[in-house]
Amino acid sequence: MSKDVTTATIRQMKAEGKPITMLTAYDYSMAKLVDDAGIDMILVGDSLGNVILGYDSTLPVTMDEMIHHVKAVCRGVGRAMVVADLPFMSYQVSVKDALRNSGRFLKETSARAVKLEGGQEVADAVRSIVNAGIPVVGHLGLTPQSVHQMGGYKVQGKDESAAKKLLADARCLEEAGAFCLVLECVPAPLARLVTESLRIPTIGIGAGPYCDGQVLVIHDMLGLYPRSSPKFVKKYVNLHEHIATALKQYKEEVAERTFPGPEHSFGMSEEVLKKLY
Repeated sequence: MSKDVTTATIRQMKAEGKPITMLTAYDYSMAKLVDDAGIDMILVGDSLGNVILGYDSTLPVTMDEMIHHVKAVCRGVGRAMVVADLPFMSYQVSVKDALRNSGRFLKETSARAVKLEGGQEVADAVRSIVNAGIPVVGHLGLTPQSVHQMGGYKVQGKDESAAKKLLADARCLEEAGAFCLVLECVPAPLARLVTESLRIPTIGIGAGPYCDGQVLVIHDMLGLYPRSSPKFVKKYVNLHEHIATALKQYKEEVAERTFPGPEHSFGMSEEVLKKLY
């Protein structure tokens, strides 16, 4: 396996036209699988609020919850770049808060970068974080922490004014020092324009094939949920179905006393056993 993925690696991949792969992970075992598969970047997203903690949205997720999961992920990673998501209200109140919480991720975990949502309104925070030596990934388009303001989970940048704002925000984040940019639920032609307009790489999720890389929530692409997935998700396997079948089989075999069998049990000498009666 090649050397550790760094910000320089990611920039070089864009320069060479090599697609960047990114997936989410929230625990040690999944992170190890993702890393062993050669995925370039692992995002410990605040989406853990939905898929791990059972919240209705990402909004309740705290810094302490994020740090707990980022630590676990980092213990399972040997090569990939781990990016930690700054949760809601950990950076919006002040630049000082943004810098302090970004610093916590690097001091208390082995994460190599942080991610935050927003455009020109967070540029000062991005600049401050980068100036402190912390790599930043931006996030534009559908930003789940602003879902109530957006009126739901909708494609962003479809009309002229919204598209122009997104493009301006992307350029602003690049100028502020972000080394990478996630584009979520953006029309493919607009994502292509943004990608071609920036020197930094773009990572798409529901943003078409023209971005420099792609990211998915691992629970979606592995089919770990019975629920319907967004249009942009490709299910590479239906693990929910396989797991449900295995659990039912386990319950049946225990109830029927066919598990554990002799091959799953440990014996002892008859001589020792006789002395116990």
